[in-house]
Amino acid sequence: MGPNPNKRESVLLPINDSGSSISCVRSLGRRGVHTIAVSEHRDTPAFASRYCDEKVIAPSPYDDLLAYKDALLTLAERPDVRTIVPHREMDAFVLAKYEVDFAEHVESLWPSFEQVRTVHDRLRLADAAREAGIPLPETRSFDAVGDWDRELIVKPRYSFLTGEYVDSLGESDCVGKMDPVYVPAGTEPTLVAIQDEMHGPDVDAPDHVPIVQELVRSTEREYGFRGLSENGTTVLTCQKRQLRGKSYAGGASVFRETMADSEIDRLGRRILDHLDWHGLASVQFLWNGTADKYVFTEINPRVWASLEMDVLAGADFPYGHWLVATGRGDRIDSGYDVGTGNHLLIGEFQYLLSVLRERYPSIERPSFGRALWEVLSSCIEQPNFDYIHLDDPGPFIRGVRNQFVGRRGTGQIAGE
Repeated sequence: MGPNPNKRESVLLPINDSGSSISCVRSLGRRGVHTIAVSEHRDTPAFASRYCDEKVIAPSPYDDLLAYKDALLTLAERPDVRTIVPHREMDAFVLAKYEVDFAEHVESLWPSFEQVRTVHDRLRLADAAREAGIPLPETRSFDAVGDWDRELIVKPRYSFLTGEYVDSLGESDCVGKMDPVYVPAGTEPTLVAIQDEMHGPDVDAPDHVPIVQELVRSTEREYGFRGLSENGTTVLTCQKRQLRGKSYAGGASVFRETMADSEIDRLGRRILDHLDWHGLASVQFLWNGTADKYVFTEINPRVWASLEMDVLAGADFPYGHWLVATGRGDRIDSGYDVGTGNHLLIGEFQYLLSVLRERYPSIERPSFGRALWEVLSSCIEQPNFDYIHLDDPGPFIRGVRNQFVGRRGTGQIAGE
């Protein structure tokens, strides 16, 4: 299905506050694609981009997942909308679960519901990795662990919680932002204590049993294989090496650079081929120095937070997604530059604060002086940032304002 030159062609972007949303808006807007950005927040930074053509307020998926789905579907029914680029786990979920409804109106360039369920469920994903012959840390359900004498990490079993995954929640419920819990050797936590720390005081999901993995010491060497696939065939790839996370224990990347490693390429393609993948995916690995090999950790079925790095290097995944969705995948330029780095500036501050304030019993904390020097020198050597673009300063200005003033909440955008 090719483009119609006689009508406006639009892309629907259900965005959040991450740099990936701004990168998608900029990438597609610069190419002349009409961008429709959707968020529950009227002050989300991507709304301030000169390349954001339409701004739409939708219900928050965290308040009502079905109402959020209905809002996306209403927009998808517009005749100018050609496709949707998922930005969050719940985007991939609702697009896949209700694919029959969405596919009547747009090109469904995202994974199937079976694929999404597999990558959202860390136990199912571990089974899939073993079937594909992909190395991974020892992974089991919390209630199957009998030996707590090693350093372990407890993670949510699911990427987010909803009624499809745990019976204690309903179809409209959506619980995300569940951080892992590091468990020192010789400490046996209770399930209730882990759930309280992981879920927070407002979530009651006693049937969510987390997973437990062996701790792989790789705080400065996390790796990613990013791919765009069409019906099982990968058409665009890029690789990332994380140099710094938002805390000294790791976490979301705040300084990263592109790389090329044949082993990561082999492993990333193998797991996506095994799943017969369709759409965008970020495949995550750690380097296990003890075993001298990469180990697989997770797949994100959506755009990833550090997307700007890929675009800067020439792997323009938003535009590649658009080309495939509009029947022009043969026009994709599959090359990219190795060694292109960029920063999430607020994340660099979070990293420095973690060095000052946080303690992880299983992770060695660097000195603050060394950490500060590494941040400053890397920003000089690689002066590329997620938010800061001189030709499009609006998202950075709004992001700074949000940090100091706070959100203005949700509401209707009038006259925009």
